[in-house]
Amino acid sequence: MKATELRKRYLNFFKSKHHAIISGVSLIPENDPTVLFTTAGMHPLVAYLLGQKHPAGDRLVDVQKCIRTGDIEEVGDDFHLSFFEMLGNWSLGDYFKKEAIEYSFEFLTKVLCLDKKRLYITCFKGDKDSPKDTESAEAWMSLGISKERIFFLPKKDNWWGPAGKTGPCGPDTEMFYDTGKKACSKSCKPGCNCGKYVEIWNDVFMQYNKTENEEYVPLEQKNVDTGMGVERTLAILQNKNNVYETELFLPIIEKIKELSKNEDEKAIRIIADHIKAIVFLLDEKLVPSNLDQGYVLRRFIRRSIRYGRLLGIERSFLCDLAKTVIKIYPEIKNKDFIFEELKKEEEKFSNALEKALKKFDKLAQDKLISGKEVFILFSSYGLPMEMTKELAKEKGIKIDEKGYEKEYVKHQEISRKGAERRFRGGLADHTEKTTKLHTATHLLHSALRKVLGEHVYQRGSNITEDRLRFDFSNDRKLTDEELKKVEDLVNKQIKKGLEIKREELTVEEAKKKSAIGVFGERYGERVSVYSIGDFDIEICGGPHVQNTKELGQFKITKEESVASGVRRIKAILY
Repeated sequence: MKATELRKRYLNFFKSKHHAIISGVSLIPENDPTVLFTTAGMHPLVAYLLGQKHPAGDRLVDVQKCIRTGDIEEVGDDFHLSFFEMLGNWSLGDYFKKEAIEYSFEFLTKVLCLDKKRLYITCFKGDKDSPKDTESAEAWMSLGISKERIFFLPKKDNWWGPAGKTGPCGPDTEMFYDTGKKACSKSCKPGCNCGKYVEIWNDVFMQYNKTENEEYVPLEQKNVDTGMGVERTLAILQNKNNVYETELFLPIIEKIKELSKNEDEKAIRIIADHIKAIVFLLDEKLVPSNLDQGYVLRRFIRRSIRYGRLLGIERSFLCDLAKTVIKIYPEIKNKDFIFEELKKEEEKFSNALEKALKKFDKLAQDKLISGKEVFILFSSYGLPMEMTKELAKEKGIKIDEKGYEKEYVKHQEISRKGAERRFRGGLADHTEKTTKLHTATHLLHSALRKVLGEHVYQRGSNITEDRLRFDFSNDRKLTDEELKKVEDLVNKQIKKGLEIKREELTVEEAKKKSAIGVFGERYGERVSVYSIGDFDIEICGGPHVQNTKELGQFKITKEESVASGVRRIKAILY
């Protein structure tokens, strides 16, 4: 079975179970500005998981392109990816555990014809907060899964959420497929990372709300949120050892090998993964930069180039690989923009690499390069430890690899904590403060269009509890007078006490009302449209306050350039 057929069968199966097919959304979240990227199909559904009615109903299904950077160091093994597609289906207060499990089992065994004897299941083992999930286990046993193939695991394995300190959460049940590989030990079971058991589907049962007092209170609206990786499932269906042997990767792998002077399997796989993330982010007109999404894009590009050098690729090569990606995914539109940005970035990094080599030559005057110095070459100059080691070998000197590893681990811990602090995302982040700031971004967007012109469109957003950050299209710096006009215009609407209304409309109806669609045309048949008096009307999933008078006072704290043709405003409410 090919990828196209897998996607088609999944959507059609759930359509036959009365699920509405909804469109996948942008990789840069439109309705959840607290996170950098769309990491799961649930991101655009946050408001609906919290109780708001979805325009398409309470049973939904889609295919969502996702990017995750948390596992970037594991990319290159058989199944971890930065860019992937997620098949997802949801019940918003409709069916629950029994039906969700029956649907999963039917699709896997009847539609995909997987051997049910090779299916292994994990369920939540229970603790002081929530009982053992025997309900899920019994549902699996009623379908013919033997008790010996059902494992009960703790919270760290079989529990989802909350995304932050509080919010919706609950147990999950995960489906693993036995690949036939030899077990690593007698205690090997689903959840072991040796590769024998591969997780292919996860059914999350959101049935609790975790409070600030660490209590788990049953939710009024119990939801089902499921996810199934296209690439992993495809590898299993095609009896492949890893995702890179499927048609979604093979042409890219072959092109890299054609350009390479040696065959370092991990380096080849990392480049193959990263070039997909690069192409899809550039297709959304994201520009490489030193901040947030643009920084991650730049990291993907530079990491690919570094690994290309390890493979002996001396010339620019990412455009060649991008052309191969575009052949695999014909939905990619902005080809010229992709090639132009890749050429610029490769040129920039070539210059940076020259500086790194000069720095190395200075350090190479000693007989040993310390771990700290090796790490500086990596973090500040972009030179990977493997390349430093290779250069040192050529000059007959040594490097402190253990010292480098310590510095690297320390850096990872700092980065992880910083990321958790800055981009703690998902359901728990829609607090009263972030909801107010989200509403303020709508007022800011319209004010900018009224002061500067209708060429202004949102290009990105990030919200913390302390401030909003709003990126928009404009080719020059705003004058002090223009900034004051924008700020005054927003505050004028706040003082008016404008009511905020939500409607469910077709896309055509929304267009007739001149609603702004922030990230293009990737919407379903019906959409949520928010109106702030007659000042602003936008397609958005929310959430918003009920009246602008709740916002207080709006103040712009900074205006700056992000990239060519993109400006950024930071603002606060007080």
